[in-house]
Amino acid sequence: MDRRQMMTGAAAALTSSTALLSGTAFGSPMTADNAARPTPPVAKKVPKTITQLGRTRTDDYAWMKDDNWQKVLRDPSLIKADVKEHLTAENAYTKAMLAPTEALQAAMFEEMKGRIKQDDASVPAKDGPFEYYTRYDKGAQHPVHARKPVGGGAEEVLLDEEKEAKGKAFYQVGAASHSPDHKLYAWAVDEQGSEVFRIHVKDLATGALLGEAVDSTTGDFCFSPDGQWLFWTFRDDNGRPAKIYRRPIKGAAKDDVLIYDEPDEGFFIGVGVSSSEKYVVISCGNQETSEALLIPAANPTAKPVVFHPREVGLRYEVEHWNDHWVIRTNADGAVDWKLVTTPETATGKANWKDWVAHKPGRLISGTMAYKAWFVRLEKVDALNRVVVTAQDGAEHAIAFDEAAYALSLEGGYEYDTDTVRFVYNSMTTPRQWFDYDMKSRQRTLRKTQEIPSGHDPSKYETRRLNAKAADGAEVPIFVLMKKGTKLDGSAPLLLYGYGSYGISMEPNFSIRNFSLVDRGWIWATACPRGGSEKGWSWFLDGKKFKKKNTFTDFIACAEHLHAAGYGKPASTVAYGGSAGGLLMGAITNMRPDLFAGIIAAVPFVDVVNTMSDTTLPLTPPEWPEWGNPLEDKEAYDYIASYSPYDNIGPKPYPAILATGGLSDPRVTYWEPQKWVAKLRPATTSGNPVLLKINMEAGHGGASGRFDFLKEIALDYAFAVWAVEKGWTKA
Repeated sequence: MDRRQMMTGAAAALTSSTALLSGTAFGSPMTADNAARPTPPVAKKVPKTITQLGRTRTDDYAWMKDDNWQKVLRDPSLIKADVKEHLTAENAYTKAMLAPTEALQAAMFEEMKGRIKQDDASVPAKDGPFEYYTRYDKGAQHPVHARKPVGGGAEEVLLDEEKEAKGKAFYQVGAASHSPDHKLYAWAVDEQGSEVFRIHVKDLATGALLGEAVDSTTGDFCFSPDGQWLFWTFRDDNGRPAKIYRRPIKGAAKDDVLIYDEPDEGFFIGVGVSSSEKYVVISCGNQETSEALLIPAANPTAKPVVFHPREVGLRYEVEHWNDHWVIRTNADGAVDWKLVTTPETATGKANWKDWVAHKPGRLISGTMAYKAWFVRLEKVDALNRVVVTAQDGAEHAIAFDEAAYALSLEGGYEYDTDTVRFVYNSMTTPRQWFDYDMKSRQRTLRKTQEIPSGHDPSKYETRRLNAKAADGAEVPIFVLMKKGTKLDGSAPLLLYGYGSYGISMEPNFSIRNFSLVDRGWIWATACPRGGSEKGWSWFLDGKKFKKKNTFTDFIACAEHLHAAGYGKPASTVAYGGSAGGLLMGAITNMRPDLFAGIIAAVPFVDVVNTMSDTTLPLTPPEWPEWGNPLEDKEAYDYIASYSPYDNIGPKPYPAILATGGLSDPRVTYWEPQKWVAKLRPATTSGNPVLLKINMEAGHGGASGRFDFLKEIALDYAFAVWAVEKGWTKA
């Protein structure tokens, strides 16, 4: 979810930090068109008393949740009239308040767009007689999926997303794949932003769609290796992956066969094919427990067989490698995971034998199998490396020189190959795609991310810092800034964070962030506990009853940066989304004095209510992360002690921008809506509290590659506005 730069006319004038901090960064002084400050909406209060485990709370804004929310996700026109009226008023207020930033938003958008190669294309991936790729036409918001014969030949268009998206407010393909025999092409599309996908299958010889579309899916699907069947994951009315079905390729709904029905509403499920193409694999699990089931490719209509029965606390993932299985698991206390092997026909845990031993602090985060090679991705102290192992056990690592970089594996189609593809980048270095010959150990650069408007890495520098948390933990921070930036507190600071689900923040190259950095800002990414940047223990120390570590770690990062001259509270804006929005809400309550502004994108802020609502898609699956406040008093009390919505009080809050999507099934629209409604009358600072809800999108925002950038440009313009206190200029 990135791009690069163009600067012309008014945009060039914005590069001066002097202009930025003088109040003239929009080409003229920041004023609300020299008119009176707009009047914010006032949400009605309808007190609702909730008693739970002997605890009572009152929610004045519970009415904002539409009781018919499941249907609203699929058809937003069904939203309650009073909710729609209030959201419309909030959007109008935000637009009016940010009117002075519109020139800056437009300039930033053009810069970001200028960093995108308009007719960009992916590196082709070979599969037998064809090379498959995606490409963009100039000006297109959505890609074309295509292939060409190996060795050259005419392009064959498989799917033209831009054509399919025409006239639609939202169009997003979640997955797309060709059949193993290259005769069919399937894709899953969401046309609402609600993550309810429809799967289409096309006959590439005739161009005709086969059978009926598959409705109500998660977007997860695969072909059987013989190309005769389609397996997919069903999404139930509460938005959860609940069942796996099989359908003949030319079949219809009447031909669907239920092959797996997950009994635990807290488990996620999915279906795929092993790299060897010998098995269809059903994966089930939550954050603490997992299970796999197998269907032999030679008999795709067979009943799935359990690989090893689920055990609470045991997690494992399986990969078939020639005549045996390689399993990534946390068995036997392997917190940062280890690799074990087992015979192909004896998959139970009793037969597992250690292959790559557990090493604390070395997180084995992913694996890929090839006929003669096995590849794993490891993370040590917030940096990744790739390790290649031959069949005889000899292994070597692919090394890099930069102090902070991002590295990822890119899966291919072929099993019998000596080539693995990886992507390398850093905060100053655009993405580079390499094909690596595992036998000769030679790298071939296949593509470098092109920045049409130009990019000179030598003009920037990146640093790796560590902040000391209250308990002594060293919290990583990645910093990007222009060379020569004075570290005397004068440069504005954008501090980004996430810190949940074991997701690592990488020091990635971003075409977006330079629109702040080129204006003299410092961009810093904090890696608080709750992520897995320093191993799985880093995640475990930031979840459930240790969740507050995430918030205090982030605060420690802000304090460390300020003490070292990287910004100061009056010119620091914090930024986070989704669970990172929870982080934003928590630190806003805990230390409002540290920040001039807060950007909370699709923020998970109503934690007690959400984790107590079993109808919501992510509630039962996420009890292992947050705790279950329906059954556990300790969990209720702990969540209530930090839940941003429940801890709002009369405080001098910084300027706040909360964003959301009406069709979002992950963080429902009413969370940021309720949060803002409660914050606005509580703040004692006079700083504005803004809400912007995309009425035509979900969790990820706008679907088009350019429309999405307009939303980012608004966020960044708000950051500048918050530091300059644009609403006070006369």
